[in-house]
Amino acid sequence: MSKYITQAKRFYLLCLGLLSVISGVQAQDLQDLIQLGLEQNTSVEQADLQYKLAVEKVNEAQDIPNTEFGLGYFVIEPETRTGPQVFKASISQMLPWFGSITARENYASSLADAQYESIAIAHRKLVMSISQNYYELWGNMSEQRVLQEQLEILKRYQTLALTSIEVGQASAVDVLKLQMRENEILEKIEILKQDYLAVQTLINTDLNREKSVVITITSDLEMPTETSLEFDEITDLHPELLQYDKLYESVEQSDQLLAKERAPMIGFGLDYIAIEKRQEYVPDNGKDILMPMVTVSIPIFNSKFKSKSVQNRIQKETYKIQKADKKNNLISILDVAEKSRASARISFKTLTNNLEQAKYAQDILLKSYETGLIDFNDVLDIQELQLKYEISRIEAIQSYYKQQTIINYLTE
Repeated sequence: MSKYITQAKRFYLLCLGLLSVISGVQAQDLQDLIQLGLEQNTSVEQADLQYKLAVEKVNEAQDIPNTEFGLGYFVIEPETRTGPQVFKASISQMLPWFGSITARENYASSLADAQYESIAIAHRKLVMSISQNYYELWGNMSEQRVLQEQLEILKRYQTLALTSIEVGQASAVDVLKLQMRENEILEKIEILKQDYLAVQTLINTDLNREKSVVITITSDLEMPTETSLEFDEITDLHPELLQYDKLYESVEQSDQLLAKERAPMIGFGLDYIAIEKRQEYVPDNGKDILMPMVTVSIPIFNSKFKSKSVQNRIQKETYKIQKADKKNNLISILDVAEKSRASARISFKTLTNNLEQAKYAQDILLKSYETGLIDFNDVLDIQELQLKYEISRIEAIQSYYKQQTIINYLTE
């Protein structure tokens, strides 16, 4: 069992290393959340308990049939030459064929090996879930920050509008439009706050703690600057695929156990009969009887074993097909994630260029105010466009990291 604990620690360290690479400056607090999750998450704990239960079944496989004891009293005492029989005591023990216990242990161990992969899968899914929700919180906070900045810009525009009204270069309608725009942004901020609480609940649920525990995002994410993206492949060492290999192996062990169950069982016993002495003298008067016994249990009717053998053959074919189907599914998910990650990079680049042009247009509008030519309809249009690009940039960064967590889940 110690080898499995060591493997679990290695996987945990691998997860932390991966997160350090893809998360940059924000890695520490995300790692803390993941560590708490691995210690407290109920799904991980459940998988661990199921594995411990499977390991304990290895000890159960060492069981042998019960020892049988018998005691009988002769109501009508049978007569023998040496005296009447008083009572009879017996003990017997059946033993499985040579190697049967080892075959059962190997079968139970193979099932435990397959169950262990459930722990690895639970770990990976938890890391992915916490990471994706963490990036969701980062995106939410970033959008709130951008909206707050837009509010400051709108307030400056309102000041300009009020000044323009005084000199007859704007109307009260312009101020009202700016105020309505401000109300829309305030509404979005409040909605984002509620969304933040909802995602926070998801993380706290993964950590198996109160949903109201506050999670503060103090870090920032940036789009990686590498010029090329590596494309990985699904390997058969992935736990979701390796589990099928180990289930297949368990059926192989079941076949070997079945061969042992077809063999006879050997029994050893001892009968003791108490003899009462006769009144008259005879040779060996009252001498008790002691009778060792050997028995053999032979499974003559073996239709059960034939059926079980056919079932095992079908089960192995099923596992092979299930593994192939699962691998195809994982390959599809990986392909979508890699292409979505690449798309996020492309979108981010385009949005960054557009945002720079929108800010340049905003500067032109502010300069136009100095000449008294400002058009507040243009102000609202460019402000809305700038906000759109800012939000889309955040979503592109968020999408990149969320897709990266999927890729890590599938390839590491």
